Amino acid sequence: MKIGVFDSGFGGLTIYRSIRENLPQYDYLYLGDNARTPYGSRSFEAIFRFTTECVRFLFSLDCKLIIIACNTASAKALRSIQQKILPANFPNRRVLGIIRPSVEELGKDTKTKTAALWATDGTVRSDSFGIEIAKYAPGIRLIQTACPMLVPLVEAGELNNQGADYFIQKYWNETAALADDIDLLLLACTHYPLLLPRIRVIVPKNVRILVQSDFVIPSLVDYLRRHPEIESTLSRGGSQRFLTTDHTEGFDRLAEVFLGHPVESENISV
Repeated sequence: MKIGVFDSGFGGLTIYRSIRENLPQYDYLYLGDNARTPYGSRSFEAIFRFTTECVRFLFSLDCKLIIIACNTASAKALRSIQQKILPANFPNRRVLGIIRPSVEELGKDTKTKTAALWATDGTVRSDSFGIEIAKYAPGIRLIQTACPMLVPLVEAGELNNQGADYFIQKYWNETAALADDIDLLLLACTHYPLLLPRIRVIVPKNVRILVQSDFVIPSLVDYLRRHPEIESTLSRGGSQRFLTTDHTEGFDRLAEVFLGHPVESENISV
């Protein structure tokens, strides 16, 4: 049985890379729904349907545990999948998201109790981080800014130019205008870490920047420790396989940017 990692496109590769670097012994399947990306502007119904189809597909390929490495899918589909799809159809399998570990980290790390979040428009509009903060980190004021131009910049390979700097500065100005005591910025889109060097130059030094992969990994390790009935069934061949719902050439080219090594993906239909 394998660990599946799902994303609407490429961004989840930053989460996958960190997981595999820290837990290289397991077998992995990565699925990018690139034919239907981006999810950020889609309706709740569409995102739930797309995510459910991809989760079912990964289960059909013997995934025991699936990580939804997409904030939009985690925000709009995870809870319904956990509460409706799994109990009725896959009672012995599990699907985890990346929002709750992020919220728990926010609650620990802000001293001023004012944190900022950069994400896609869909994630911001869902207010999923705000809802989770009310449950797991009450008392934190969250400043949420949609940053729609950052994903296209990353996927165009524009990581170190004036265009990237312009939009990073623009989004920080919008964020800072809403509060003067922000001491924490969460990059709540899995594309954004590739822009971290430029973000770090522009965002004030007193603001700590959090990258989700840094704390999703400890959360996953802890989950596997607490659930030996899941961990003991995972195969340990160290293999990795990449699947995409779109053309493999484009996936392989951008995946190499995210992972730092060549990739040979397979085209599939869900």
